[in-house]
Amino acid sequence: MSDSIEHGQVEVNGVRLHLAEQGEGPLVLLLHGFPESWYSWRHQFGPLAAAGYRVVAPDQRGYGRSSRPEAVDAYTLLHLVGDVTALIGELGAGRAVVVGHDWGALVAWATAALRPDLVRGVVGLSVPPLPMSGPPPLRSLREAYGEGFYQVYFQEPGRADAELVADVRTSLRRILCGVQPDGVPRPWVVPEGGKLLDTLPEPERLPHWLTEADLDAFTADYAPHGEHAFTGGLNWYRNLDRNAELLAPFADLTIDVPALYAAGEQDLVNALVPPEALAHLLGRLPRLHGHLRLPGAGHWTQQERPAEVNAALLDFLAHLDD
Repeated sequence: MSDSIEHGQVEVNGVRLHLAEQGEGPLVLLLHGFPESWYSWRHQFGPLAAAGYRVVAPDQRGYGRSSRPEAVDAYTLLHLVGDVTALIGELGAGRAVVVGHDWGALVAWATAALRPDLVRGVVGLSVPPLPMSGPPPLRSLREAYGEGFYQVYFQEPGRADAELVADVRTSLRRILCGVQPDGVPRPWVVPEGGKLLDTLPEPERLPHWLTEADLDAFTADYAPHGEHAFTGGLNWYRNLDRNAELLAPFADLTIDVPALYAAGEQDLVNALVPPEALAHLLGRLPRLHGHLRLPGAGHWTQQERPAEVNAALLDFLAHLDD
């Protein structure tokens, strides 16, 4: 077993993906969210590799050291699922356990729904298995939260992109520290006439789970890409309505592989998905192994509470059939 994280690249579907990898054994893919990179999984590599798994975390398309296609419509959920399925093939694994956080969770759920033949098990952190299709989501989000809701605010090409690249390290620090600075989950809404970072105060200190070295690592993944440092990730949001249209044929699919869901009780997602809605969504998982609730934890699940998340992952992996 390799005792250190190794880095490499692979070509899939016309894009180059940067990979971080450790260990040998059954494949476990770790898919990050926004605005993150492979480094979001730094606490998971060692424990999973030591338990006998091959752990691979890509920078997904548009992020980190991976390719950034220019076209907005090159970031649909079907493209992202296609990257994961092609990656499983390129790694020679045949099948994989797919674990995702935030947007990575949506990719993981969709991969398990559309290609269960490739997925031994699926884990979603923070974001539950949302419907893959339905009414155009942006209209509903505008009606519920207004034009300032962050997912709506992200739609205008160049606006959030420019705000975030003005000072990459500050942007990352304020997002990672300030999505719910008082611990109360609520929708992230930009005030009328304001800017994105107006809603995220400068933290007095970093939280216990985030160090200056961690911020340096995340910044190093973004800063070299200049004015387009955040554009790839923002383009994922710019396909919300397109995803609903493309995935209409699969609206009623359940996710029929073993599954695990984990989230912090102070996660902002809880402000968007009330308990009764969450129970309905988890009904899409007929083989749900468990639902882990993390008291006191916010949105950055596996970074904030690595010991509990790792224990849940190892328990889930141990219960999977070969």
